[in-house]
Amino acid sequence: MKKETKRNSFGGAIGFVLAAAGSAVGLGNIWRFPYLAAKDGGGMFLLVYIILSLTFGFTLLITEVAIGRKTKQSPLVAYGKLSKKWKWLGVVASLVPVIIMPYYCAIGGWVLKYFLAYITGQGAQTAEDGYFTGFISTETEPVLMMVIFLAVTAFIVFRGVNKGIESFSKVLMPILIVLVIAIAVFSVTISHTDADGTERTGLEGLAIYLIPDFSGMTVGRFLTVVLDAMGQMFFSLSVAMGIMITYGSYLSDDAKLARSINQIEIFDTVVAMLAGVMIIPALYTFAGRDGMDASGPGLMFVTLPKVFDAMGDIGHIVGCLFFVMVLFAALTSAVSIMEAVVSGIMDKFRVSRNRAVLIETAIALVMGVSVCFGYNLLYFDITLPTGSSAQILDVMDFVSNNILMPIVAISTCILIGWILKPKTVIEEVEKTGGKMGRKRLYTVMIKFIAPVMLVILFLKSLGVGL
Repeated sequence: MKKETKRNSFGGAIGFVLAAAGSAVGLGNIWRFPYLAAKDGGGMFLLVYIILSLTFGFTLLITEVAIGRKTKQSPLVAYGKLSKKWKWLGVVASLVPVIIMPYYCAIGGWVLKYFLAYITGQGAQTAEDGYFTGFISTETEPVLMMVIFLAVTAFIVFRGVNKGIESFSKVLMPILIVLVIAIAVFSVTISHTDADGTERTGLEGLAIYLIPDFSGMTVGRFLTVVLDAMGQMFFSLSVAMGIMITYGSYLSDDAKLARSINQIEIFDTVVAMLAGVMIIPALYTFAGRDGMDASGPGLMFVTLPKVFDAMGDIGHIVGCLFFVMVLFAALTSAVSIMEAVVSGIMDKFRVSRNRAVLIETAIALVMGVSVCFGYNLLYFDITLPTGSSAQILDVMDFVSNNILMPIVAISTCILIGWILKPKTVIEEVEKTGGKMGRKRLYTVMIKFIAPVMLVILFLKSLGVGL
């Protein structure tokens, strides 16, 4: 008990909201959300996403934060405090950030490489064919960039909740938002004329992004849109990764939990939508409809540098600002992922923060080097159940995102919805005196709708046809 009374906590609700939002605003929002929106009918996808944010996302998010604040423990210990028979779920939940951290740092190293290229005036080289493949195929530079990114992340976590995570989030998140808005405004105002005289504008791309496209809409296609939006929501909000339970454990009992959750929902949804405004109009303007098919690393490290290069001199400035923004987004997410692991080590094994950070840094370093070598010395190519080819990074991503995270989310719904009952979360939310909004919705979602939707998403993520 002595350990728990000395547990660090956020200085205020705003620190918690910015830290949690920083975790949610990561690479997935930037390289996956715009692609799905373009693929799934623009405004149609956005409408479904917003509805799911207010229902599905709200349910999972408030459940995890409430578990954290109620137990004052990280997921490795929190589930066991709720029910001794469910200790195993804490172990599974804690494995997720352990697996994600190394490859997230490897990708963070890629972002750092591109940022350095643009800031040193070598942005044009990043647009050349084979630049990205050539970089990740080398044996030394990707490891160096990964180590630098990991070291910065570890330093922030090493400083603790208040001086590290909270202070870092209060500075970085406002800057990140300003950069996102600035790039989004620029993206909408640009225009380009192809060699054949075809002219395209950012406003036309914005219209494609925002206006719902119902052409050819069938029940099957609508379900695909819903599942895509749900999958994006699931990963975007950082649920089932142990992060929100960890951050919830640092939240004061006096904080208005429901209000903080609402602010995180708004923050994440607005930034996700702005990411689309940043990217889709620019892609459409310089690459046409075909350019909007890009997603993942291919979008960020291959397609967008070509778009920036096509902009001319201004493109190098935009590219530099873009990769600064992405670097900040990657850092805020990496910090939350590492903190989930560090907090678990501290709570379970009663060690100091310094030692816990060193342990997790060592684990992430060894595994991160393996991820980097997965494109050269340790290269292999296997086929995942989804049909896509994979290397070390892809396998780790598949295990964590497609298998472990759905298992954690489904099991949490069963534990709270049926074993401990929804009142466990509702009472935690209302203990400050306020009423929990969407209470009835929450009960229905956690018991029935969310588990069913998650099972469907789980099967889809494993490549099972529905």
